[in-house]
Amino acid sequence: MNIRTCVAPEGFFLFGMHQPKYKVRNLRGKHSPKLFGTLTNGTPLLNTANFPDEPVIKNSAVPIYEIPNPFPFRGTTYIGKAWADKNAEDITGIGLPPRPDLSMAKVITQWANAGYANSKDTAKLIESLPEPLLLALAANSTDPEDLEIMADACCEFIRNKQTGRPIGMPCHSDEKGRPRPVIKNRLLFETLANNFFIPDDYKEVMVLKPGVQGENKIVGEVNRPDTGSHVFEYLRSNSYIPWGHYAANMAHDSVRYRIKDLSIADMKGMRHLYYQRTFARLSCELGLDFPFTSRTLTTNELEKTRLTILDKLALNPETRLKFNATLWGWNFGFDYSPSKYRLHASHQQIHQQFAMIPADLPVSTGGTNHGRALPSYACGDLVSKFIREYREETGADFFSAYTRAIFTNCRMDGNDSGESSLIVFKDKNIILFVPKAQTSQWELQLMPLAPVGNIIEADTSVRDSIDTGLLMAIKALSALGAQMVTVIEYAKRFDDNENMQRLLYSFLPRLPQSPGAFSEAQLRWINGHYPEDFAAACRAGL
Repeated sequence: MNIRTCVAPEGFFLFGMHQPKYKVRNLRGKHSPKLFGTLTNGTPLLNTANFPDEPVIKNSAVPIYEIPNPFPFRGTTYIGKAWADKNAEDITGIGLPPRPDLSMAKVITQWANAGYANSKDTAKLIESLPEPLLLALAANSTDPEDLEIMADACCEFIRNKQTGRPIGMPCHSDEKGRPRPVIKNRLLFETLANNFFIPDDYKEVMVLKPGVQGENKIVGEVNRPDTGSHVFEYLRSNSYIPWGHYAANMAHDSVRYRIKDLSIADMKGMRHLYYQRTFARLSCELGLDFPFTSRTLTTNELEKTRLTILDKLALNPETRLKFNATLWGWNFGFDYSPSKYRLHASHQQIHQQFAMIPADLPVSTGGTNHGRALPSYACGDLVSKFIREYREETGADFFSAYTRAIFTNCRMDGNDSGESSLIVFKDKNIILFVPKAQTSQWELQLMPLAPVGNIIEADTSVRDSIDTGLLMAIKALSALGAQMVTVIEYAKRFDDNENMQRLLYSFLPRLPQSPGAFSEAQLRWINGHYPEDFAAACRAGL
């Protein structure tokens, strides 16, 4: 069955399970271990685990179920087995807590009774605020003193004996023996660490320094001291994306919380890691020589690798890759509401995420292998399917027609004296434009002018233009006041030789009344419980 649905003609549900097992080539350079905290007994904690010397071998990452929606146009659901198994043990955990009682009048009365009356009592006043107000203050205060007071109240720090400034965090061991910082209020901690106005030494100690967020392996790096740009490539092995993903994070010594601070060197560094990882993995899958290890590839080496991959695919046009598509996304901006809803990205420090997607996965239902293969989901496939249908229906190439319409656009209201161009930025290779029908109120799109369908088909010049266009788009939106933006890539599969699909990037700002995020924008719905358990929880609620 070629159509992507979980409903089989015979009358049962189809789904697959990703059981990742893989080896990651280490392309990072050398590293000097650094202290990121101590255990409660004083034992120093170094971040050596984040910087492996050898390739990373993952023999048993967390399995993830992939279930096509009954209706193909509604996307695909992913269920993390570990999360779902935990919820299956106690379905009462499926649900949201009731809103806590809150009375500002009682707080004011308590302040008056306690005799808080002058500035020396500021810390006590702030610390006594109800949690929703603390979260609101942590997210919105522009006063570093406010933020330091709250940080000191919600966690513990190791301090420089001379300056008193934080240099690390004391840690305890969790149930698996892993060091975890001593944090008394996790939501408040995360909100503070993501506020631009908290001093940079607090940012570094609380969330940015490798090691403080766990032992995620750093397997790539772009460090350009001449530009002040430094990017790490983290491997997220137990990921919500099957087979894991990578995160290109601005490093602790290149703090980028605002778009105005983001440079073209930063953007090119993050994108270089995306290109490098993809080209490395494709080279290995195709059996090509890839001699690079423990260092970053140069631009010329990257281009030579790309051309070698293209030559190999051209010599064997029937080649069917195990991993034949990319997934790339960027959530910029972070916020928590006072009601404890996280409103956007996992962290304000600018980072981008990427992965490769398998061509298909074995089908099973109830543990039975049916000997079938289920096509794996990639959002670029939606474009591919549509433009084939468009060509069959009209005889025209969709992207040629789309480009022509953009360049010859007329205003919708017929006002000939008004602005008529949809184009925001262009160069010889790409255009950044406003789509005629926007899915986000402030959506922008970027695409090549030539039939370049994925990053393997994009030469150095086109990649450079794309990187520049991405930065132009996010800066244009930021100038208008956008604080949270999701960006996704629609790409052609590498072994698709029959299509004129073009690489397309969509920028989706989240406005105050327009929610959305990078996974949902691709119709990738992430879940942490089994549907049967959720049904039981609903019945129990009735």
